[in-house]
Amino acid sequence: MAMDSVARDYPQHVINCGIMEANVIGTAAGLALTGRKPFVHTFTAFASRRCFDQLFMALDYQRNNVKVIASDAGVTACHNGGTHMSFEDMGIVRGLAHSVVLEVTDAVMFADILRQLMDLDGFYWLRTIRKQATSIYAPGSTFTIGKGNVLREGDDITLIANGIMVAEALEAARQLEQEGVSAAVIDMFTLKPIDRMLVKNYAEKTRRIVTCENHSIHNGLGSAVAEVLVENCPVPMRRVGVKERYGQVGTQDFLQQEYGLTAEAIVEAAKSLL
Repeated sequence: MAMDSVARDYPQHVINCGIMEANVIGTAAGLALTGRKPFVHTFTAFASRRCFDQLFMALDYQRNNVKVIASDAGVTACHNGGTHMSFEDMGIVRGLAHSVVLEVTDAVMFADILRQLMDLDGFYWLRTIRKQATSIYAPGSTFTIGKGNVLREGDDITLIANGIMVAEALEAARQLEQEGVSAAVIDMFTLKPIDRMLVKNYAEKTRRIVTCENHSIHNGLGSAVAEVLVENCPVPMRRVGVKERYGQVGTQDFLQQEYGLTAEAIVEAAKSLL
């Protein structure tokens, strides 16, 4: 995600704080206290790990109106390697009392959510990739924060995904269909507050769940879905995501294969439940 064009076209609205991420959050909090509507952008890894105390104290605890656009999520950090590759950020941020945690799926969703955030008050975490995402939605599509999108109906199993894993889940559903398995696909782009009713309804309908995320299987989408299931409709589930590993250098395709973030991994997980 590049900010060069924004800085060029609207120089009076852009502050480059340099490589001082904690200071970025403090600056944004100060601007919010004057009535402005700051949007922060930096790498997901630095916005979460390096700035957690500032996120807590300056944003969430004080209920400041700041939106954090956290880019280069998970394996999309690619050649920046393990130090810049965050698999834990959504788990960190969703633990804060008032945070809203989102992961956009494609450019269409990103544009619509950004427009909505201009008019919403509070601390929002908007997770996104490094560069271009696979297109999922038609131009002009709109989205409701806190509500998942059912992209495909199915009766045998439900695949719940977010971010880059939505495209993989759709491909997995197509592969499963060829083997006679009917898989529903849900884009759960809001991690917090998660769409509890949608999770419950599809757990009751298909009796099997697979979660798919470009994130650690701990404290992210898989954990959030499991929390809903154990309290409402316990059914067998599997979590496709990063398991007890840090990042490394590589292309996104290589890294998705290396960490099992593929349609094939989703199919394997689904078959283990059938």
